[in-house]
Amino acid sequence: MDKNELRAWLRLSMTDGVGNDAARRLLGCFGSPQAVFEQTEAALRQLVTPPQAQALLNVPNELAVQCVRTHQWLMHQPDTHSHALWTLGDAHYPPALLQLADPPLMVYVAGQTERTLGNAVAIVGSRNPTPQGAQTAEQFGEALSAAGLCVVSGLALGVDGAAHKGALRGGTASDYWHTVAVVGTGLDRVYPRQHQTLAGHIALHGLLMSEYHLGTAPLAHHFPKRNRLIAALGLGTLVVEAALKSGSLITAKMALDLNREVLAIPGSIHATQSHGCHALIRQGAKLVENAQDVLEELQLAPQQQVNLFADALDIEEDACSHSDEHPLLTHMGFTPVSLDALQARCGLDTATLQAQLLTLELDGAVGRLPGGLFQRLAKA
Repeated sequence: MDKNELRAWLRLSMTDGVGNDAARRLLGCFGSPQAVFEQTEAALRQLVTPPQAQALLNVPNELAVQCVRTHQWLMHQPDTHSHALWTLGDAHYPPALLQLADPPLMVYVAGQTERTLGNAVAIVGSRNPTPQGAQTAEQFGEALSAAGLCVVSGLALGVDGAAHKGALRGGTASDYWHTVAVVGTGLDRVYPRQHQTLAGHIALHGLLMSEYHLGTAPLAHHFPKRNRLIAALGLGTLVVEAALKSGSLITAKMALDLNREVLAIPGSIHATQSHGCHALIRQGAKLVENAQDVLEELQLAPQQQVNLFADALDIEEDACSHSDEHPLLTHMGFTPVSLDALQARCGLDTATLQAQLLTLELDGAVGRLPGGLFQRLAKA
């Protein structure tokens, strides 16, 4: 893409009031962004509204700055990965995105751009998961990646980040991305900042993707919009933990609208992070207990024999069968429990019980939840 072509694509995407749908109509008629801007207002009005036609005749104020910024970013190719801009009609543009009603005109990508998507599953969930929920997301990410799937998520705190980390750990060398992070900012920044290192690892083995121009800040309304890309890239969407009103349920709804599968992991009735998953299951989402359930629902076979994340019930039974485990763990199931309820079960005095819980928490065997609840964590 030369500078003139880049400028035309950026101008079309930055024109006020001209969305993806109108831009596609213009491209379908005139063939290229450059040709769009060669048309008269009368010709443009045959395809778009008068205000849109008028807007197309005016050069956006920030176009020159954006052209320089984008050209510099494309010219700067790091040693470990690549920067690219894929436009509609580009051979590298992900075909799955074309199934959207409003596919982005262009997507900025950073990572292993020579690879492709392959079979993929989206994993989404709470930004504030329970300790068990975060661990579950990481285990599913690892198992599904090891089975040959690409894990797609949004790089957010909580479930998203855990799923990406698991996918990076489970992935094997191949022609496909281990994980794809679809973000709601420009690719010249990382949000949240805590995931700066994680984003770098994703670029080494997968792909970072955004439809937002470089320099775009993390604005709240961008994230629900980017969720449609996450839903489109996956053959199905797995919800690990989600409250009843959450972005994860928006992604699940978008997946259904695209005729994708929706899967959900059940959790404790006491955890608000599980209520969204339970609602999805009541509405017909596939109840998932292990990675094999995901592969079966998506009608996929693992590319290699791997441990597909043991059934949660098996984990609990195996853990409870270990004679050398801490005695307090025998009184804790994997359902969140209050200090008073646990004290009634084990008979320890408050000081002793709190001390033992702290020890188990530091060892990673117990997680502390909001509301004064504790939860036993399954070992990976």
